[in-house]
Amino acid sequence: MPLRVAVQMDPLEQVNIAGDSTFALMLAAQERGHKLFHYLAGDLTYEGGRVRTLARPVSVQRVLGNHFEAAEPVVLDLAADVDVVLMRQDPPFDVAYITATYLLERIAGETLVVNDPTAVRDCPEKLFVLDFARFMPPTLITRSLDELRRFHAAHGEIVLKPLHGNAGAAVLRIPADGMNLGATAELFARIWPEPFIAQAFLPEVAEGDKRIILVEGEVAGAINRRPAGGEIRSNLAAGGSAEATELSDREAEICAALGPELRRRGLLFVGIDVIGGMLTEINVTSPTGIVALDRFNGTDTPGRIWDAIEARVGRRD
Repeated sequence: MPLRVAVQMDPLEQVNIAGDSTFALMLAAQERGHKLFHYLAGDLTYEGGRVRTLARPVSVQRVLGNHFEAAEPVVLDLAADVDVVLMRQDPPFDVAYITATYLLERIAGETLVVNDPTAVRDCPEKLFVLDFARFMPPTLITRSLDELRRFHAAHGEIVLKPLHGNAGAAVLRIPADGMNLGATAELFARIWPEPFIAQAFLPEVAEGDKRIILVEGEVAGAINRRPAGGEIRSNLAAGGSAEATELSDREAEICAALGPELRRRGLLFVGIDVIGGMLTEINVTSPTGIVALDRFNGTDTPGRIWDAIEARVGRRD
């Protein structure tokens, strides 16, 4: 059955069609006959118990410089006029992002929102992972320089990063001698009001950071992301390169532990990051990596995601 799909994302004009996961999902939806609409998170409006948006009906194609066509915008009641909302705008996970989850939560009983907006709000990447601390490297969340110095003294080299950062932005390695720890903490405190996160440095990052994709709590595949020369960040958006990989026994154990909780929370499409057998993040806001994954593995992850979405919509009917 063709679905009406509203995609809440960043401007389509800015999409990198070669590797963007949302664009791949849109292409797959269109191939199945689903009707696509595009809108920005800032277009959401609430009035009289209804959530609506001004959205453009769109069609997409993998043609550089001419990758979409849009019709005149229409007003959509997101509970009555669409079957699925894909919440796919990029972080930062900030007040605007959180507000969008509150608005989309109002329609969740009538329209399937992927991922579930309540779960997205309650499960930010670097905090939800604390539920699985037994798989994590030593971790500290604080704004206290004294606590940071204590943690650094206990673990030597550490990595410091913003608690709600994304795409590898502002991920810094603090060497064993503690050089610039105080200045870095002061800078973080000036830029971000929330605590920041420190973790013991994992030398295995030189061999790569695995992005494992889970669909409905089941492993869809993985890629290994190697950092560029002189970097510790392996994110593809930060210059990392992808390569084929398989799961270790430890990584399979991590995925088996996460799966039931992801399904319970309605987190249909998730990407987790594992370095040297240590779980570092659970990405639920706008996970990426499926294009590279399919290129190396010959899989169809967008198709698998749409199979899961269609099954959920069918269970609602």
